[in-house]
Amino acid sequence: MMGDEAAAAARTGPQNRELYALLNLSPEASDEEIRRAYRQWAQVYHPDKSPSPLMKEVAEENFKRICEAYEILSDETKRLIYDLYGMEGLASGLELGPRLSKAEEIREELERIKRREEAAKKMAHFMPTGSILFNLSVPSFLEGDGIMRGMVMASQVQSQLSKDDAVAIAGNLAANQRSGGGIGTVILRRQLSPVSSIEFVASTGLQSLIGMQTTRQLSIHSTATINISKSFSDGSINLTNTWTRQLSETSSGNIELALGMRSGITVGWKKRDENVSAGGDLKIETGGLGASARYTRKLSSKSHGRIAGRIGSNALEIEVGGGRKISEFSTVRMMYTIGLKGVFWKLELHRGGQKLIVPVLLSAYISPVFATGAFIVPTSLYFLLKKFVVKPYMQKREKRKALENTEKTYGKVREARASAEKAQQLLQNVATRKKNRQAETGGLIVTKALYGDAKAIEKRHEHLDEEVDSGVIDVTVPMNFLVSDSGELKLHEGVKKSGIMGFCDPCPDQPKQLYVAYTYNSRTFEAIVGDFEEMVIPQAGQRV
Repeated sequence: MMGDEAAAAARTGPQNRELYALLNLSPEASDEEIRRAYRQWAQVYHPDKSPSPLMKEVAEENFKRICEAYEILSDETKRLIYDLYGMEGLASGLELGPRLSKAEEIREELERIKRREEAAKKMAHFMPTGSILFNLSVPSFLEGDGIMRGMVMASQVQSQLSKDDAVAIAGNLAANQRSGGGIGTVILRRQLSPVSSIEFVASTGLQSLIGMQTTRQLSIHSTATINISKSFSDGSINLTNTWTRQLSETSSGNIELALGMRSGITVGWKKRDENVSAGGDLKIETGGLGASARYTRKLSSKSHGRIAGRIGSNALEIEVGGGRKISEFSTVRMMYTIGLKGVFWKLELHRGGQKLIVPVLLSAYISPVFATGAFIVPTSLYFLLKKFVVKPYMQKREKRKALENTEKTYGKVREARASAEKAQQLLQNVATRKKNRQAETGGLIVTKALYGDAKAIEKRHEHLDEEVDSGVIDVTVPMNFLVSDSGELKLHEGVKKSGIMGFCDPCPDQPKQLYVAYTYNSRTFEAIVGDFEEMVIPQAGQRV
């Protein structure tokens, strides 16, 4: 049966339960139960039964919601799609028809549509990246030669031509005090299969060349890349083989063998997890050897520290510094470098795929006093600015944003509460008749029902007159309406109670409970359940 399949899919799929809450149905409800619930709610909210124009408008809005819920839940295929993917699945353009008769078929069809939409988005957007580097020199400035030593600009734009094909166009421009030049590059990339791809590269300018690179996944943990290129500048042919293997969930290692003008072998390792990023390389090539290491650690949600070092036949330096995230897409970083080339400050700004890097040479000679001062002064300045300028400003901005969000949320809650109260007004007459009928037989009468913030529910006796401020709404009327003719009331497990007619969410993002005080056979009872828990009353164990 389609209904059984829908129920099973609902249990394993996303929790799409709003329409069930609207009609107070279980996700496993039968077709007859759906029709019965629809008739019950439709009789109350039919616009023709509302005498005043204002309440008629409210009734029309709620009647439309009830009809939409019934239309979806009474249709076997639509109900299955809703159980699997919610309203998004119904609005995604999923082709309905007799061939889509099983959950697996519907799931496959919706995934196909999602993949097609994602591919269209990729094709519609370019993916630009770039960097600008300014080399500044304080000694040159003091000698009257100008502070700028050189500049390097690099940019790349990539576009998806089709599902398997992409093109990238890149350019590099470099200039110093005496000369300059540039390189233009075009890369064509094709995905040959789920595990292999190929690239064709052509460059012109200072380093004109053509090349080809192919990559293949050898196993679930191993990948191999082969690159061959022909240089038109010196006529050399260069071949590079790289093997990469996943060592663990957060680390990988690689070996690279290069043959050509600069033959050599490189062994590398890198690790990256939520808090730490580290890596190292050992390189042996024609003319010497070298090694490098780097370590970055997350210090807080917005800041990180970094240390790196490099040693080789003609290089020796160490770099220390850190960075801070200043917005969702932007990060600033300051590094201190000391080595054979002198003492440097390096300032970096990263935003999206763009980088601005400014190395500043402070001194070409290493003086212990100067090197120590160059490290201590900016570090002290950073912590002073952070404590007395940046941190107060950020706290003030976050406080302002929190206040704005609170005001927006409060406004939405007020609107939702007003809609719920209007819905309760339409339920009032029927709820009162049911209450009087139950009173005649000593049946179930809900004397007080509160829904909302769990902490406020626990202190309900202190806040019964402060429902707006305490995040609680009175739902006595809809609870009496839901009492059956046999004197029972049931709210189903797994269905969020804020979706029930006459309810609303009075405290978004907070844990919620439902408190009910009721009488049955002239005895008083109380019950409290969580937002998604089942409630069945009356029960003897609930007596006060």
